[in-house]
Amino acid sequence: MAHAPHHDYHLVDPSPWPLISSIATTIMMVGAVAWMKGVFGMPEGTSWLFFAGLAGVLYASFGWWADVIKESRRGDHTPVVSIGLRYGMTLFIASEVMFFAAFFWMFFEMAVFNEARAHIPEIGNWADTAAAWSTWPPKGINTLDPWQLPLLNTVILLLSGTTVTWAHHALQIGDRKGARLGLIITVALGLFFTVVQVYEYYHILHAQEFFNADAGNSKLYGNIFFMATGFHGFHVLMGTIFLAVCLGRLLAGQFTPQKHFGFEAAAWYWHFVDVVWLFLFAFVYVIFG
Repeated sequence: MAHAPHHDYHLVDPSPWPLISSIATTIMMVGAVAWMKGVFGMPEGTSWLFFAGLAGVLYASFGWWADVIKESRRGDHTPVVSIGLRYGMTLFIASEVMFFAAFFWMFFEMAVFNEARAHIPEIGNWADTAAAWSTWPPKGINTLDPWQLPLLNTVILLLSGTTVTWAHHALQIGDRKGARLGLIITVALGLFFTVVQVYEYYHILHAQEFFNADAGNSKLYGNIFFMATGFHGFHVLMGTIFLAVCLGRLLAGQFTPQKHFGFEAAAWYWHFVDVVWLFLFAFVYVIFG
């Protein structure tokens, strides 16, 4: 039940989630190191610690966001608090921009300046590295045709951007049926994107020429490609879950035309994911592909 707040600001109740999420994240990251390299006497390939930490992170995330939703339904999210939530989401997306900027920086470093680096005087085994960097992508690597699966995923994400905007506008004018239909289509398109990317990765992993080029440092291209597109795919999956939760809340009657910031935040995040993909498609797949 909503209650009338006594002032514009909301002081959150004592919460266990910051401590639980910090401990779980530490366990998950130590588990990741153990899985990949081995640590604290655990041999390489030990994965149980990572999944235990991941389960803790998911549990804390679910509990924390459930508390935020309860605060909203109680009436604690006053106009001033809502502004703070918007600032927080804006800063979060800005941090995500910087996250992907690191991958684009590495990609452009090699795509634009590869010839200059290839002419550095040879030192030790530099000859193999220079040969790998003489062209971009490195010699021997057969890249994907951007006008097949990558183009399909581009169309999927652009279409999903229009459907989530449709759903948002429908909710603003009180058209709950239109909002529900738009969200259902958006979630379905997000899942479709993930399925297509999994198929694309399956194709790449079975195309040995993508990795086994003759040039000495050819795996650099594969590393950058999978880090950039893979993390983007992870963000699409998280955005799909975000929107699916919003769909559940919409069906439960928790959104109104005046109060639906949870959906707005999800829409902002989804548009960010769309823009990142446009950059990936344009530069990784087409221009330097």
